[in-house]
Amino acid sequence: MLVLFPGTLAAQTPDCTAAVTQQDMNQCAGSSLDQADAELNQTYAQALDKARYMDANAKAGAEDALRTAQRAWISFRDAACTLEALPFEGGSIQSMIYSGCMDRLTRARTEDLTIFIGQF
Repeated sequence: MLVLFPGTLAAQTPDCTAAVTQQDMNQCAGSSLDQADAELNQTYAQALDKARYMDANAKAGAEDALRTAQRAWISFRDAACTLEALPFEGGSIQSMIYSGCMDRLTRARTEDLTIFIGQF
């Protein structure tokens, strides 16, 4: 039987403001990406609402254009980050480089969608 103590889980979560080991840095990069991805998903939902509003108000094609752009952006992001991490293939830093790239591009895309939402 496995018994978990309250302090056990906290001890496994690194302090991302002072991460020292590569494992901690990788975990922190992954956590930051998870947060960025959640923010993107929320912003994308708002952008879809905006596109649907535009479609309903004589701006036909906005939702389709947004979905097409988002799919293309996802393909670009994934390929660009794979390339960025490629020189580190097999190394312990590779996942941090990949996650950092994904985080950076995801946050930039969130900003782009925020601009779209503010227009019209």
